[in-house]
Amino acid sequence: MVHERVMEKLSILADAAKYDVSCSSSQSNRKNKDNGLGNAKGYGICHSYTEDGRCVSLLKILLTNHCIFDCAYCVSRKSNDVKRAAFTVQEVVDLTVGFYRRNYIEGLFLSSGIFDNPDYTMERLVRIAKKLRLEENFNGYIHLKAIPGASDELLQQAGMYADRLSVNVEMPTEQSLKLLAPDKNHIDVIKPMEYLKKEIVGHKEEKKLNYKAPLFAPAGQSTQMVIGATQENDMEILGMANYFYDQMNMRRVYYSGYVPISYDNRLPAIGTPVPMIRENRLYQADWLIRLYGFNVNEIVGFDQPNLDLDIDPKLGWALRNMNQFPVDVNTADIELIKRIPGIGFLSAKKIVAARKFKKLVPQDLQKLGIAYTRAKYFLAFATPFQLQKDLTSIQIKDQILDSQKSKYKNDFSNQLALF
Repeated sequence: MVHERVMEKLSILADAAKYDVSCSSSQSNRKNKDNGLGNAKGYGICHSYTEDGRCVSLLKILLTNHCIFDCAYCVSRKSNDVKRAAFTVQEVVDLTVGFYRRNYIEGLFLSSGIFDNPDYTMERLVRIAKKLRLEENFNGYIHLKAIPGASDELLQQAGMYADRLSVNVEMPTEQSLKLLAPDKNHIDVIKPMEYLKKEIVGHKEEKKLNYKAPLFAPAGQSTQMVIGATQENDMEILGMANYFYDQMNMRRVYYSGYVPISYDNRLPAIGTPVPMIRENRLYQADWLIRLYGFNVNEIVGFDQPNLDLDIDPKLGWALRNMNQFPVDVNTADIELIKRIPGIGFLSAKKIVAARKFKKLVPQDLQKLGIAYTRAKYFLAFATPFQLQKDLTSIQIKDQILDSQKSKYKNDFSNQLALF
């Protein structure tokens, strides 16, 4: 009977957790010790994915889907007529250990609705992580949600046991949050982010002085924004993400395309397609900002506030800046090579390393694994670039689109109004 009850809870609370996509485990390096259970390596956990791209490899659950808030975009809002459930602390501990021993999972991603108040909920999340670490000697990956409004003391304890903490900003702007979640405000989200940033930086400095100093959220903090529920453009969304990276030392910002779940006239109607292509373009732009040296205003601007849906952001930038090309990879700086469409972050490093030994030609680049059919339009070789150099940006775009095959091709269109 107990087993059936827990399985029913798991069905309800795992389904409710699927809308939270901020469950990456990268950059944690919690080693196994004292013959404990599991470990979280620095290269992260291998994930499996559903057809819509959401990660399901961790035990990804809510502690409860009861909630005191009535956020219009949330399936667990208090006014929604859904089946409710709540785990006990020990049930989550037992599920995590049991699933790990069966090799179903490699870690725990635990979020929650708000039971009664933020501290009441956060205290239970902390107890779960603490029991796993100290009583079960569990060294696997743990990601906890930091509940906005919870005390600094509870956040500090959470960081001592979790690998990563995240406070979801939810809506990209204060105006949208007030529209859809009038009981919430951005201040309550920013405050714990600032506290976690201070603690993470402080513990890193302490670790430099004393290698025995305890870990504190070694995989950093992350956040998530729901996109497509309100009318923010991509410039506003990426601008907010850039703020988090610059001011909060955020490890990752996640973008979750809104899944219509409500007949609320403030939101897109049920049946409206989830903006998966837009979500993908935002992730691509995010990588350009974090790893490729792009500024937000190079990718989007007042003249083009939304990302192209039919081409990736790097190609879009290149086509708008043809004066930067062609580029000779034998002499160009690595930062410029990284900006060539079809050449990735690692490929650029390989090119710089290889050119020390010989002058690179197209065949060499193809052997290095770059997307040459795309990159060739931006490279300064006598051939075949000489054949392509008189093409306009529109002609290059058309040729690239003709050569690529995408299952989303029929979905490429300009962003539609929500209302």
